[in-house]
Amino acid sequence: MKKVYGYFFIVVMLFLSGCSFLEGVNNSLNYVNEATEYANEVSTFTSEVPGLAEQAVTDQQAADELETRMEEMKANIEEFNELDAPQAGADLHQQVVERNNQALEGIQMYLDNIENGKLDASVIENTEVFQSLREITEVIDQIKQLGE
Repeated sequence: MKKVYGYFFIVVMLFLSGCSFLEGVNNSLNYVNEATEYANEVSTFTSEVPGLAEQAVTDQQAADELETRMEEMKANIEEFNELDAPQAGADLHQQVVERNNQALEGIQMYLDNIENGKLDASVIENTEVFQSLREITEVIDQIKQLGE
């Protein structure tokens, strides 16, 4: 009878450790999916917003849309920064977070200038925010390889 309990205990332990392994794989895949979605958002933002920013200098409707897009990107960045990265991708996640923080500073500068009515060509020329975001997509490409 003790052998039966012993075998049962071993089977249960193997099952639980297998569940833990599967949960880790599932968390990694979820993270990679979130990172991929974020990369798509960043790519769209970096391709569309610079032109919109140039229009915003002389067009109030474009300035309003720019402000909306900047606020949305700011929220997306903050949301991504809060993700729990799998251990295998922790260093890459930290790289993205650092670039995100640089982008947040630039976005905040744009938002402050829009709110103060001081959006001009010299502000638009500061494309550091867009450069930081472009670099993010490169790092996220490395994160995607974790899911493969």
